[in-house]
Amino acid sequence: MYIIPLAWLYVVVMMSAAEAISPQGTVLGAIITFVLYGAVPIALMLYFMRAPARRRALRAREAAQTVQNNPAKSLEPDAGGVATSDPVTAVRKEV
Repeated sequence: MYIIPLAWLYVVVMMSAAEAISPQGTVLGAIITFVLYGAVPIALMLYFMRAPARRRALRAREAAQTVQNNPAKSLEPDAGGVATSDPVTAVRKEV
């Protein structure tokens, strides 16, 4: 999962190093290259890649808190102590 960001950071570090040691380049240009081509895009990409995991963790935390605050109300549909009912009534055959 992290192979693409690592590879891109390698490319950006090499670009920054080439700009820093170039006779026409500057260290400030190398820093700007690293930040704008590397740090910001990688941070955004990792943020978006981790969104589903963050969402799952939030739901799990909320479910655990609900169970902790009200033990009668758990994740099971009929654990509330109320009898379940069939949403569709039975159809009798006419004899």
